[in-house]
Amino acid sequence: MGHALAPVPPLDPAAALGRLAARGGPRCRLRHGAGTFRSAGTVSVTHAEPDRLEAGRQGPPESEAARRAWVDALSAYLAERSAAALPEGQRLDVHLRRVQRAGAFEPWRGPQAGEVRIVRDIYPPRIELDFRLRGADGRVLREGARTLSDTAFLMRPSPHPRDDPLRHEKALIDDWVRQEFGARRG
Repeated sequence: MGHALAPVPPLDPAAALGRLAARGGPRCRLRHGAGTFRSAGTVSVTHAEPDRLEAGRQGPPESEAARRAWVDALSAYLAERSAAALPEGQRLDVHLRRVQRAGAFEPWRGPQAGEVRIVRDIYPPRIELDFRLRGADGRVLREGARTLSDTAFLMRPSPHPRDDPLRHEKALIDDWVRQEFGARRG
């Protein structure tokens, strides 16, 4: 169907984390550890090593800093949105197994095209995750594995800015949080 070129601006993880911490308040203070984002007492997001997290679509080699930036930004967003949806006292642990960002690289389009992620409906975003929700007493309330994907991602409006390189993946997270845990608060 439609074609949209989506140049991917570089992510500044320090600035992104600063904005999230400023908005998140006390329930969503983020600390960075090896492959982990935590929201104080509410949400823990872990992930595979960034170089093994995105699989399936080939592209130009990405620097470790660039890879870590988008993985950290997506993990922080997941922690923030999930924390806002959970009642006080509940704890959510999420492990990102695999993330396939929207779009792909099409180097056959020309010498510079191998550096540009082409976002088309045939390259939908996909996130595979495992989660465990615990009550205030530590009892497991719900757990499972989910595959998030939206093949119509280009046909619906996104609440995220067009210049956000993770807007399609964030929309998947918004949908999952709303479906799994109810309407978002705040």
